[in-house]
Amino acid sequence: MFTGIVEELGTVRRVEPRAGGARFEFEAETVLGDVEIGASIAVNGCCVTVVEWGEGWWAADAVTESLERTALGTLKPGDSVNLERPMRLSDRLGGHLVQGHVDAVGRIESRDPLPDGSTRVRFSAPPDLLRYVAEKGSITVDGVSMTVTSVGEGGFGVAVVPHTLAVTTLGAKKPGDPVNLEVDMLAKYVERLLNGARRKA
Repeated sequence: MFTGIVEELGTVRRVEPRAGGARFEFEAETVLGDVEIGASIAVNGCCVTVVEWGEGWWAADAVTESLERTALGTLKPGDSVNLERPMRLSDRLGGHLVQGHVDAVGRIESRDPLPDGSTRVRFSAPPDLLRYVAEKGSITVDGVSMTVTSVGEGGFGVAVVPHTLAVTTLGAKKPGDPVNLEVDMLAKYVERLLNGARRKA
């Protein structure tokens, strides 16, 4: 379980295609503070498992399913990535509850700087995902916990503050770039419970 509060910007060091997926190597420092084989780390919102690590780097494998359902497959050496370790039960929940299970890939549609220094960013999203997105609700974009400011046909918008732009990949992303999306898990559970109640009625 994660919070969507990015700990550091890492860098893709190497991508090695393999049968059934690919192995990724990332340069990082902070997330290696208590690393061990088998640990989980979120990469742009995707929960992956540490399979190897050394001084200033670590590696994870992604199976074909993950590459097809997320934007991990678009990563190349030199790309920046948002990294977060799982939350501890004693941690402050600064963002929202994030599973690290990407629901869909969206794309940046537009970026508009605002007078207060923030940037309004609009993302496209699949219709079957948008039913879980609500204004003032939470959504994870490339592993970053965001508050939804608007929802419309085909997408949603957020306002990104300067700090978030500076410490995450959202600062460098441009229109057309893919992003991993994970909706608030509570919305999906509520829908399932309501559907169950309707079937019993």
